[in-house]
Amino acid sequence: MNKVKSKKSGAINKKKMFIYGVLFCMPWIIGFLVFNLYPIVASAYYSFTDYNLFQSPKFIGLANYKELFRDEKFLLSLKNTIYITLIGVPIQLIYALLMAMLLNMKAKGQSIYRTLYYIPSIVPIVASSVLWIWILNPQYGLLNSFLGKLGMYQPAWTSDPRFTKPSLIMMDTWRSGGTMLIYLAALQGVPKSLYEAAEIDGAGRAKKFFSITLPAISPVILFQLIMGLINSFQYFTQAFMFSSGAAHQISGGPENSMLFYSLYIYQNAFSFLKMGYASAMAWILFLIVIAVTIVIFKTSLRWVYYDAE
Repeated sequence: MNKVKSKKSGAINKKKMFIYGVLFCMPWIIGFLVFNLYPIVASAYYSFTDYNLFQSPKFIGLANYKELFRDEKFLLSLKNTIYITLIGVPIQLIYALLMAMLLNMKAKGQSIYRTLYYIPSIVPIVASSVLWIWILNPQYGLLNSFLGKLGMYQPAWTSDPRFTKPSLIMMDTWRSGGTMLIYLAALQGVPKSLYEAAEIDGAGRAKKFFSITLPAISPVILFQLIMGLINSFQYFTQAFMFSSGAAHQISGGPENSMLFYSLYIYQNAFSFLKMGYASAMAWILFLIVIAVTIVIFKTSLRWVYYDAE
């Protein structure tokens, strides 16, 4: 009898713990259902409709998706986004890795240097954008003033379509302290015995870097690459700040050189009130990100090495 009672009490306690666990998770569950799952499902439905927020959605089938590939701005925004992805992400990853390697060396005041390089990444992105708008001002910006003293060419960074995207890449590279910190942690996890063995064999710095360092931190490089690509495909805040002005709000910059994909989604949704069209764009972006991520994972088998290997 005592064993039966203990089993029943144990089952009751498990049910109570389960109920308590669900109750504690309810705020997150409700938040996920209301603010994540519902918008995802709703956007999938709206992408097949003509919807402007003030009238009921009108089902139009695949018309939004067909219109996308006839929209010159859609293709331009995709081109600008691919530019910032293929050029900006590698530059930021390489710069962060080089900085991490420098900050991993033994030197006096190393903690101070690490702090200085990391600080830009904790500055709010809006504040950073405002700061760089002043720095890159073609007339009285700090950068052009410095270039002028050196007798060098002074680009119109924020008004010349040739330099708008490089300006954004420059600012994002300056803010890559978080990426640098993750690289630094990975570098400190590489066994020193490998370097000592390589030195005994007569390996130089370049040989040790390509044969030991890169393979050892390749899983971290993979993580940084995927996160960088996902963030670049959703590039918005910096372009929003750089392209906004008193005379033209969210114009996409000179000759739409800063009209990135997410910015164009914002324009369609909240400036033109084409919610169905914007939802279709969002789903196209989702499919692009999924496809690119799968390709990277498939190809990573050739260059990513794990401890078990």
